[in-house]
Amino acid sequence: MRARSLSGSGTPWSDRIFDVVVYVAVIFVTICTLYPFLNVLALSLNDSTDSVRGGITIFPREFTLKNYSTIFAFSGLITGLKISILRTIVGTLLGLLSASMLAFTLSRVDFQGRKFVSTFLALTMYVSGGLIPFYVLIKDLHMMGTFAVYVLPGLVSAFNVFVIRSFIDGIPYALQESAKLDGANDFTIYWRVILPLTKPALATIALFLAVGQWNSWFDTYLYNGSKDHLTTLQYELMKVIQSTTTNVDNFRGRNMVEVMAQISPESVKMAITIIVTVPILIVYPFLQRYFVKGMTLGAVKS
Repeated sequence: MRARSLSGSGTPWSDRIFDVVVYVAVIFVTICTLYPFLNVLALSLNDSTDSVRGGITIFPREFTLKNYSTIFAFSGLITGLKISILRTIVGTLLGLLSASMLAFTLSRVDFQGRKFVSTFLALTMYVSGGLIPFYVLIKDLHMMGTFAVYVLPGLVSAFNVFVIRSFIDGIPYALQESAKLDGANDFTIYWRVILPLTKPALATIALFLAVGQWNSWFDTYLYNGSKDHLTTLQYELMKVIQSTTTNVDNFRGRNMVEVMAQISPESVKMAITIIVTVPILIVYPFLQRYFVKGMTLGAVKS
């Protein structure tokens, strides 16, 4: 009774102090997380000549959209946006399908080669042939200058397969046996039983795949750098940064000297950061509840 607070609320002072500490810690972490992004957003919306003075926090001092208009005046940006969206959708869907099918196969106790295939997949996580052999392989497969180079090389990831397989292993095998008794074949079990029950794992892997596909630009540089119809948004934005720092005139009908007098490379970088981040931020809330559950799978074993 003496541990109770004198206010008569019935809550011990130790619990109140603990709650206050937790709330303060959460607020502090939230500020530390949001401030860099809000600062980048403010700099991207602030006049570049004014930004040089410094002192910008989370609000632009001289609001302007000039930084964004300069970026979107760059040739090839619309084509790059279309290809980036297409590769993100196609790469995510095919990556999910291939990883989930292989994970389902490896989870079956009646699959004779599960140990060999699992070991082989695990080795790929630690051993790599390197960039040059991979480049030669892509060239020999005649995927240079094609859209397939964005999707096929990363179609199966060992990490994704093992994450989905761990989730499937937690599903009672009796469900599959019951479906077999009802006349379902292996594909029906995979499509009608396993996939609906593995939504958390699939959503987690979908987010990984989508972010990877959306942010990728180096493969465009290596394999499709000379193909304007296969350029990606991130590759075009990389060229924008190079143009603003090396004075390469790639703007439609505009003098680079005049443009550079109005904007700064730092402001363009901030605007580019916002452009490539916002689409993922829009998608993330829809996958967050699955993402958390999928990442914690296997943390507690019964």
